[in-house]
Amino acid sequence: QRCVVLRFLKSPPNQNKTPEEILHHLQNIVDFGKHVMKQFFGENYVHHGEIIQLPLDFVRQLCLKIQPERPECRCDKDMDTLSGYAMCLPNLTRLQTFRFAEHRPILCIEIKPKCGFIPFSSHVSQEIKHKVCRYCMHQHLKVANGKWKRPSKYCPLDLFSGNKQRMHFALKSLLQEAQNNLKIFKNGELIYGCKDDQDCVCDWNELARHLKPFFFPSNGLVSGPHCTRTIVKELIHVITMALLSSTDTCRAGDMKTVPISQGRSYCEASAFNKELVRNGKHKLESSGLPRGCLLYKTLQAQMLDMLDIEGLYPLYNRVEQYLEEFPEERSTLQIDGPYNEAFYDKLLDLSLEDDGTVVFALTKVQQYRIAMTAKDCSIMIALSPCLQDECSEQRPVVLTSKSRFTFSVSVLDLDLKPYESIPHQYKLDGEIVNYYLKNVQAKEDPVMSNLFTENEDCTLVLHKV
Repeated sequence: QRCVVLRFLKSPPNQNKTPEEILHHLQNIVDFGKHVMKQFFGENYVHHGEIIQLPLDFVRQLCLKIQPERPECRCDKDMDTLSGYAMCLPNLTRLQTFRFAEHRPILCIEIKPKCGFIPFSSHVSQEIKHKVCRYCMHQHLKVANGKWKRPSKYCPLDLFSGNKQRMHFALKSLLQEAQNNLKIFKNGELIYGCKDDQDCVCDWNELARHLKPFFFPSNGLVSGPHCTRTIVKELIHVITMALLSSTDTCRAGDMKTVPISQGRSYCEASAFNKELVRNGKHKLESSGLPRGCLLYKTLQAQMLDMLDIEGLYPLYNRVEQYLEEFPEERSTLQIDGPYNEAFYDKLLDLSLEDDGTVVFALTKVQQYRIAMTAKDCSIMIALSPCLQDECSEQRPVVLTSKSRFTFSVSVLDLDLKPYESIPHQYKLDGEIVNYYLKNVQAKEDPVMSNLFTENEDCTLVLHKV
């Protein structure tokens, strides 16, 4: 018996689309996953789903049933109940790679890693963007706007470093301040993380109670802070090993990605790096990610943002100007699809030499949209305990001190970011940087930045594969 998820299109009130438009929109989502993102991430990681048509009466009853369960922040959009079309997707809180006994308990960790590199583009106008990552800067603006009560200590560059010490620190920071970047499910039910954008207190003791049967099935470790810390440490170890695992190959692995040896592999705002500097340690280890792992592939896709939004925005305006003169060309340029092999092939041109054409501008715009999609995706790690005699060579297995797990890693939230959102991204980027410069950096200890300058040789090198 297959466990599936139904996804319906949502739209603002009074903006209902025709059934044909909804079918076309859903088909675009499926095609984009199938023909584009699967090439970047690989067959095993991307589950693009299929479109099905359901009886309208069933859809309406389902909508009435789930409406009270929807988070308040999502209720500004209405679920489509008029077309009957929906996407049928696998439930990624379950193991995906293998047929496995459904009666086994399953743990799933959802991580939204965000952007794992610092801009290396010469178009960047503020030097701070070459030193502090977007996520760390944005945290301060979100707290000021009331989105969150406290800034998180999580820094994506620590997670993407491939250095286990830094990755453990990043994951511990996510567990301390989950925001909407981490959720944990047990048998498909959310047991840890924020249900919406409101402040939430993460209770590690409660989490440890849920996790103990997974990590210490027959151990006398019952309660207390030592028990909680031990279980959380085991969880972080398992997540790290799963993230560094490699279970797939894909075409995009052959892409000659832009080397960013002139960039840096750390963020000055990272709490991990600040702690190193305080302790007088200036050498930051950057182990690098295994090329086949999902984090590596995610970073490769993110780095299609080669110009930064500041360099991209004038190219977007060039395309817009062209479309004003020749609106009929919009479909020829494939701005709204179809997302097929031809669309993917155009993304492989990594040239940065601007010849002044619309073709060059559009290629960079489409690459930026892919990068933005990869910066906002979620990684799902599903784990299920397995006995030693059940674990064959065909199944990836991760070991802890008392348990062993078979696992699958998948990627979620791969809808292509809208072309129309680029002006908003440009405006938001300015707001994030200006707020940080005015309210955070100005108050930072100048000694800290002097210590960092001694470590300018830190780099993040992505090798050709």
